[in-house]
This record gives sequence, C-alpha cells and structure tokens, in this order.
Amino acid sequence: MVENLIKFCPTKEEMELLKNYTGDKEGLGKCEQFFLELMKVPRVESKFRIFSFKIQFQSQIRDVRKNLQTVASACEELRGSEKLKVIMKNILLIGNTLNEGTPRGQAVGFRLDSILKLVETRATSSRTTLMHFLCKSLAGKSPELLDFHEDLGSLEAASKLQLKALAEEQQAVVKGLEKVEQELTASESDGPVSEVFRKTLKEFLDASGADVRSLSALYVEVGRSADALSLYFGEDPAKYPFEQVASTLLTFVGLFRKAHEENLKQIEAERKKALKEAEKEASQDRTPVKSKDGGADRSPRSPFK
Repeated sequence: MVENLIKFCPTKEEMELLKNYTGDKEGLGKCEQFFLELMKVPRVESKFRIFSFKIQFQSQIRDVRKNLQTVASACEELRGSEKLKVIMKNILLIGNTLNEGTPRGQAVGFRLDSILKLVETRATSSRTTLMHFLCKSLAGKSPELLDFHEDLGSLEAASKLQLKALAEEQQAVVKGLEKVEQELTASESDGPVSEVFRKTLKEFLDASGADVRSLSALYVEVGRSADALSLYFGEDPAKYPFEQVASTLLTFVGLFRKAHEENLKQIEAERKKALKEAEKEASQDRTPVKSKDGGADRSPRSPFK
C-alpha cells in the first residue's frame, strides 16, 4: 500500500498548479482532492519512502545477515575440512607421479581450477579418467574420505551468492538509515503535523542504529574471511575471488561424486558378470557326457586329461 501511495504522489508541477488554485475544492476531481490532502503533509513523498524503508528494514537486515553468515560458514568449512586437505594432497601426488622425470614432477602445489581437469585426462582406450582413478584409490586406502562433501554443508548455498551484491544491499541499508536521519532533522521545522512522525522515527533510529553497525562489522569480517579463503588455496583474492573459489569447489564435489558412483556401478557390473560366468561354467561341469554305447558316462573325469 505504501509503495502505491508513493506512485500516486503528485509531481512538483501538479503541486504548483494546485497551490495556485483558489476556487471551490469540491468542484475538483477526486484525484486533485486527494493530491490536496497529501500536500498538507510537508515532503509527503519523502515520508512515504521512509515508511517503506522502516517496514522492510528488519527483513532486509535479516536477509543480508543470513547470506553473509552463509558465506562465513562456507569459508570456515572449506578451510577446516581435513578430508578435503588430504584429497588435495592425493591430487598433488597423482600429478607429480604423472610428471615424474620432468621439471613439473616436483610441484609443491597447483592452481585450484586444475582440479577440474582430472575429468579430462583419460586412460588409453578407456572411459576411465584421473577422477575415477582418484576415487578408486581413495576407496581402497582411505574410504572415510569419500564423504568429504558432508563437511561442506554451506558450499552450494554460498556459491550462489555474490559479495558485490551483498555489499550493495548492505550499503542500501546504511544509506536508507541516513535518509531517515535527514528526514528527522528536516521534520523539526514541520510543526505539529509531524509531531507523531518525529517521535516514531526517533524511536526507530535508536533501535536500528545498532543493527546497522553490527551488519557493517559482519560484512567487513566476512570480506576478510573470503579473501583468506582464496589465499588458503594459493590464489590471489583480486584475481580469484571467493565466488570463483566456491564455484570451482562445488563443481569438483559434483564431478568427484559422479566418478565415485560410476566406479561403484562398474564394480557391481563386473561382480554380476563374474557371477554369471561362474554359473555358466558350473552348469557346463554338471552336463553328463555320453558314452560310446549311447548311455551317459558316469565315470569320474580326470582333471589331468
């Protein structure tokens, strides 16, 4: 309703025309009469915008804080995951093994986006990739690492967020509160018509100021955590920001899980094939061999023949 009232506020030109009207107000149309009522309140459009901001303030604060906390949680989970750390070490080991005998065979690290290339390197005449090999290797020696994605519960949600957009939302709240302060100051000269408005606005400012300061501090803290995450993976935050780190790791998680599932399906298919071949061989062994006289030869068969 407030948003619609803002749309229906008279323009400066319309207010100038109505100010100069000296005739019978009852003779005006309902729209013009409505404008005249609004014009009794100084800076009515500004006050409506303040109302709109005040109504949405708590939900805006809550949404921005929730998103910032999601980013903070993702940073903490990624840096704190020992399973992910061990998997990264295994990837480095595989890379060094493949490049053994070359200058690249003694690497102490790798670019983060190179982990996505594990699905591009395949065995000769095979659908098996280095990602399949990594999963198979871990399943054999460290199966407890295969569920590392469970340590990263906030990663998917965080990958959908942009710190720049969160900064803009946070700044919008700060600037909105500044406009409230400006309108409160301007309304001091309005007289009795704005008395209740000023009282309500002052109470709102007293309560909301602490929320905005807390949100600003949280944004600064999360920004530092996001930069620290890039540095943790050996990347420059200016060139490889949080959004790119989160996207790369989320993609890696998906590729890793897919490769592991394909390995399990392959193992199951091979098991069924071996079982079927064993049943076929057992069936052949049970088939009676006919003797020269046409009867079944029930004499034992020597395994050395």
